[in-house]
Amino acid sequence: MNVASTIFLAFAMSTDAFAAAVGKGATLHKPRIAEALKTGVIFGVIEALTPLVGWALGKAAAQYVTAWDHWIAFGLLFLLGARMIREGFSEAAHDEEKPNSHSFWVLALTGFATSIDAMAVGAGLAFIDVDIFSTAASIGFATMLMVTIGVMVGRLVGATIGKRAEIVGGLILIGVGSVILAEHLGYLR
Repeated sequence: MNVASTIFLAFAMSTDAFAAAVGKGATLHKPRIAEALKTGVIFGVIEALTPLVGWALGKAAAQYVTAWDHWIAFGLLFLLGARMIREGFSEAAHDEEKPNSHSFWVLALTGFATSIDAMAVGAGLAFIDVDIFSTAASIGFATMLMVTIGVMVGRLVGATIGKRAEIVGGLILIGVGSVILAEHLGYLR
């Protein structure tokens, strides 16, 4: 795989994480660059590790990973999104101030949900001549960059939509999960 293909793959793998980051940024009270970088690093590390895991599992696990990755990602993103929507409609959400940051575990779970497909990609890369470590590092770096930008874009979106940002963020996560599911089921090509 050449450098251009690796860069394209890296940014393609980070698009769903970018969309989720916009939703996460919209739910925070004016997230600062440090929060955006923290989120980017968490997502980037997870997105770099999952293709390595997939690559290590190789041919034996590829059929299992690709058979279920889209359902797992959809389920996790749907549950996270539904929780955010419910909180957005609750009276307490309107009376309380937005949080300044998300917990590590919420970010890690969201990052994992958006990177499950990278595990299947890693399993596929086990069968071609590719430097998996530089490819995984490229995917992780691109994701870190895109997620950091996504959180800051979410800051702008959150300021525009105010208290309904939690609902919009939840809808974005459900939308990302739905697109992942539709792509894998062959409805989007």
